[in-house]
Amino acid sequence: MRVLLVSHRFPPRSTAGTEVYTAELARRLQARGHEVHVFTCDKDTGRDDLQVDRRSFDGLPVTEVINNLYHESFEQTWQHPGIDALFREEMRRIDPQVVHFQHLMYLSVGCLEVARDFGAAVLMTLHDYWLECPRMGQLVRPGGELCTTVEFERCGSCLPSFAWTQSVRAKRAGESLAGLRRMTGLDLGPLARKIHKRLSKPSAQEEPVGTAIQKRFQQAASDRSAALRQRVPAAVQRFLAPSKFLRERLVRWGLDPDTIHYMPTGLDAEPAPALATGSPSGAKQHTEVLFLGSMIPVKGVHVLLEAWGQLDPALRSQATLRLHGPVFQDAGYAEELSRMAREVGARLAGGLDRVQVAAALGRADLLVVPSLWFENRPLVLMEAMGAGLPVVVTDLGGMAELVQEGVNGWRFPVGDVEALAAVLTRCLEAGDPRGQIEFASKPEFPTWDECTDQILAHYSACLAQQGSLG
Repeated sequence: MRVLLVSHRFPPRSTAGTEVYTAELARRLQARGHEVHVFTCDKDTGRDDLQVDRRSFDGLPVTEVINNLYHESFEQTWQHPGIDALFREEMRRIDPQVVHFQHLMYLSVGCLEVARDFGAAVLMTLHDYWLECPRMGQLVRPGGELCTTVEFERCGSCLPSFAWTQSVRAKRAGESLAGLRRMTGLDLGPLARKIHKRLSKPSAQEEPVGTAIQKRFQQAASDRSAALRQRVPAAVQRFLAPSKFLRERLVRWGLDPDTIHYMPTGLDAEPAPALATGSPSGAKQHTEVLFLGSMIPVKGVHVLLEAWGQLDPALRSQATLRLHGPVFQDAGYAEELSRMAREVGARLAGGLDRVQVAAALGRADLLVVPSLWFENRPLVLMEAMGAGLPVVVTDLGGMAELVQEGVNGWRFPVGDVEALAAVLTRCLEAGDPRGQIEFASKPEFPTWDECTDQILAHYSACLAQQGSLG
């Protein structure tokens, strides 16, 4: 079977949950003897916009389109004719039987229709709320307020602060850098990105906008929703939802429940060696508390640091808080986290590769996931729970359906610093978080082999449907 996987980002450029999932699925399919290709994008102002690069990752052929967000209208954030044209060329070149979309952010809804028109079986895994929310699919307003429902009038005041395109000055600078690289081979993109990070503003806070601007973005959000509700179900045969919460949310949005199949993410049957050889908690002088995730506001790192600062200093001295994750564009937020970490004695470090993640989970006694948005089903949370590591999570979204109070961890209300501090105090006073949970049985996650079996069954069913239609 010839399979094309489509994702908004892909390793090694980005290693967040969707990207890691896509790479692992690609490896598993390839190991079964299937021909697997990846179509993705990247932002690199040192290269020409819409440039196509072909590379390899762990033996997987990857086609990468440069999207520098030189958008002329908000519509191009979800429908980009230039990307549609490039995807059409890839479909001609690869001629896949199955196209499995993982995410369309930075790509284009038209890619779904291109795949359908070529006669391929088309599936889509729902990793977040991109179909419903035009602001990164996170259902979070600039000030951190959750959108329990999407109201276009509120979108009108939210979207103006969303950096969905490059300024004229940034575009000209990027085009100059790309031209210089073309002519001389000199790549100043990394330096430009470093400077941009240093000069970037702190996290955007929602500010009043003029009526005309608000009305324009309100209409843009409404038009986007209407188009996606019509075009996406017409092009996709099956949707796969890793959490029940996300499935129910997208059904309410308008997807046919018969087309959305609940399919939990795969997990290796046994912990990685680094997990299995972690030191027992009782042999440690310090209880180790861990955060793993991107250093962005919606991940709630600042909530964890504030809660850590509220602990009794004597209790805090008996524990270590380690925070690992990549820093993206928000240099102001990253600097604030560094300041907070220094003040409360936490250890703030960079991102980890997959082997290092396993080792970090093996050393830890407690994982904290204080997200401020409706997480779907974070891979790191599943890995921790599969290894018997207790977790503390926000009582939201797909995380809430995974964590049972006192059985495999604890939950606390979103953004509630005092409640999180109280949970951490209980855990640390006992000295061994692992000993405070029952874990009568490990969570019944499907193994990656079982997950691959199920996905291949979905592929076959969609191909059969295509055959019957033909």
